Amino acid sequence: MGSDPYDPDDPDLDGPDPDPSDPAPEWTSDDDWTDEALALLRTMRAPHRRSRAGQIGFAVYCAVLIIVAWGVTPSFGLLLQSSMGADYTGHGPALLAALPSGVAAAALAVLLLAARDGLWRGPVIPPRPTADWLLPHPVRPKRVLRPWFWLSCALATVPGALVAAGSMVALGLTTRTGLPAAFGWSVLGGVCLPLLATCLGLAVELNDRVAAQVRRLTPWLTVLVLLLAAQSALAAQGHRVPWLERTELWSGPWGWAGIAVLAPTSAAQPGAWPAAALLLVLTAGCLLLADRVCGRVPPARLRERARTAAGVLAALRTVELRAARLAVGGSAPGAVARRLRLPAPRAAYLAVPWRDALALLRAPSRLGRAALLSVPASLCAVLAHSATGAALWGATALALVFGYLAVAQLLEPARVETDDVRRASWSPYPFADLMLRHAIVPVTLGVLLGLLGAAVAVLSGAGAQAWLAPAAVPALVGAGLVNACRGTGRQDLMHGGTRAPGSGAGPFLFAAWYAAGPAVAVIVLAMPFTRALTGGSLSAVLTAALWSAALAVVLLRWARGRAGKLAAQGRSTAAGAAKG
Repeated sequence: MGSDPYDPDDPDLDGPDPDPSDPAPEWTSDDDWTDEALALLRTMRAPHRRSRAGQIGFAVYCAVLIIVAWGVTPSFGLLLQSSMGADYTGHGPALLAALPSGVAAAALAVLLLAARDGLWRGPVIPPRPTADWLLPHPVRPKRVLRPWFWLSCALATVPGALVAAGSMVALGLTTRTGLPAAFGWSVLGGVCLPLLATCLGLAVELNDRVAAQVRRLTPWLTVLVLLLAAQSALAAQGHRVPWLERTELWSGPWGWAGIAVLAPTSAAQPGAWPAAALLLVLTAGCLLLADRVCGRVPPARLRERARTAAGVLAALRTVELRAARLAVGGSAPGAVARRLRLPAPRAAYLAVPWRDALALLRAPSRLGRAALLSVPASLCAVLAHSATGAALWGATALALVFGYLAVAQLLEPARVETDDVRRASWSPYPFADLMLRHAIVPVTLGVLLGLLGAAVAVLSGAGAQAWLAPAAVPALVGAGLVNACRGTGRQDLMHGGTRAPGSGAGPFLFAAWYAAGPAVAVIVLAMPFTRALTGGSLSAVLTAALWSAALAVVLLRWARGRAGKLAAQGRSTAAGAAKG
């Protein structure tokens, strides 16, 4: 079988990078081979393009099946029931109250995600053969790059249109709004906001100053999105701040989209048509400007990003999420290296905690993410306190999941050691014992963060349930260590494992292996923490804390065993390499 000439993982496609100190060669219109080169490439790539079209067609077919099965059919059933007398209008007031700040939160999140995507990929991302071999030749870059920008724009509008369709159904069921009017006003924001986000991503890709601003503002914008989401949840429960909502709706395109969504409902805000006009004019202007400048991305940057995108895609195909995350993080230059120092410890047993604390101080974004993720964990616990039935169990499980994600941010030093066990050669401890010592700083910081949140909750009138936050930390850190020591991906599990290959249970087996630590922690802690949240007695809280401590011991022993196997595999690999 012949190899694919356009394989993105082929190292021969990299090509030599030109010396940046050499001046760019001058060429005139007589040297312009753009039309000839594109015509030749169209001819040569015809077989590959037909094969690619078949793959894309199959992906589109699967996506349509999922949308029809999980979106169109249930929506049609609900609308049919509504036409036959079913009443869903009881949820209308809460939905209308949540929309102003909720739409603003979602729109800002979309813009922020697009800006972050522009730091490592961006909307103008041609394939590696194009970036490595075609662009260095005398061709007009805009002719080559413009189709990729407009392809990104077209793909960005698809989820926006689907969200607009969901909004149409929700408004039609809960507020008796006409479906055509609801879809028309909703699709305005559903299409314009993704297009604006694509233009913002291009600005980040083009301009290093914009990229630096995005890095600087990301933590504050993330906090703002969370605050808007919290405001939306509170508004749905009846705690509205009308003047603040009006300010948010007119503060920018993220609010204009909310005005458009509310326009056909009973909660319509004045100025819907001007807001729609502003949104359309701004989107059209940004698209025209982006179309002008999309060919100005430096070729060296395009080559680097094309390679990064290929590496991320390869990691995602094998479900190596950490490898994909490391590839993305390593491709976003410009972050300021923080050379903070801590006094060196005088006792040898403090060496590992000192290194971990220093590593976290030099990456304060992880501390910030841990603090931010603790906020939804606390909110879910508050919701669980007043919920019943399935909502109670779901809110408790979500609180534990967000708590795990918060403390997992503090375990990066342990994950760095397990990426390559040779990095632990500095340590005088066995690798398994070293992993246990990596739990000291995360447990300490997690407990302090939990105590701070519990103190705020108690001062706000909460009961003994507030002290469940620090009590859950040891078990969640143990779960994070279990995951950190899982080793390389078990691709054999994707096919059902060795006992039942091709049985169809492969994805479930792989998911169970991949998230074994947090899954066990959430399942075991759900029952005692649910009882403590609903009961509120001190005895129930102490029982939950004992469950957490016992589970932490079990999970740490599990992590120690996994770390021992990981070290043994590393030694056998090194021995095999030495013999070879």
